[in-house]
Amino acid sequence: MPKQKTHKASSKVLKKKKNGSLTYKLSGGNHKTAKDTSKQIRQRRKKGTLAKGEASRLKAVI
Repeated sequence: MPKQKTHKASSKVLKKKKNGSLTYKLSGGNHKTAKDTSKQIRQRRKKGTLAKGEASRLKAVI
């Protein structure tokens, strides 16, 4: 049986942590942030974590 290929788009967006959870960068932080509050900009610097069900499905393709 052939090996499963890596899904390149998903592997560029999602990163796997040591504990096995998948993280991604939150959207909306690159430009047009003048209208946003300092709190919004600060919160977007953090990483988002994928839900357990979606993470288990996507771990196979990364």
